[in-house]
Amino acid sequence: MNILAWIILGLIAGAIAKWIHPGEDPGGWIVTILIGIVGAFVGGFITRTLGIGPSETDVVNLWSIIVAVFGAVICLWAYRKFS
Repeated sequence: MNILAWIILGLIAGAIAKWIHPGEDPGGWIVTILIGIVGAFVGGFITRTLGIGPSETDVVNLWSIIVAVFGAVICLWAYRKFS
């Protein structure tokens, strides 16, 4: 997946994760994008490890957004817990 698609996916996933898990955060949109991108990696790793996700990561579709949001919520929780 190209870098622009990762940024867009990260923005979408980070924004949805902040909507699902609202609260005070010391970061703005940049942190939201970074949490979403890291969440996409974390969610993809978890779903591939459990065998419930496809191994391809070259498209942005509903499944990739769901997985990225799942990972972003985990990352957002960890970010708030340890910062």
